[in-house]
Amino acid sequence: MIKVHVKQQNDEIVSITVTGHAGFAEHGEDIVCAAVSALTTNTVNGIDRLANFQPIVEVDQVEGGYLYVEMRTDISSEQFSIAQLLLKNLIYGLTDIETQYPQFINIERT
Repeated sequence: MIKVHVKQQNDEIVSITVTGHAGFAEHGEDIVCAAVSALTTNTVNGIDRLANFQPIVEVDQVEGGYLYVEMRTDISSEQFSIAQLLLKNLIYGLTDIETQYPQFINIERT
């Protein structure tokens, strides 16, 4: 199962941690893992390109199944707003996947 932990403070996203594998299908054919990977990668790239800063990112390059994204504090309010919009859009997309495949992805907010 993919587990998503969204840490929020004052209704703003501070960090997102994604761990695990969906187990929907064999490696390379798992549409749930592929969808989650596409959404998360696109969000991190979008923050870099549209908000013009690189968030704090940790990934497991060897095993996969781990992504940590954290907002930085040394950015402008405009950069922050753009990044928050992208992160909230990510959560909407992941929630849609969770609605369709609840046994393969779980989102927790704290």
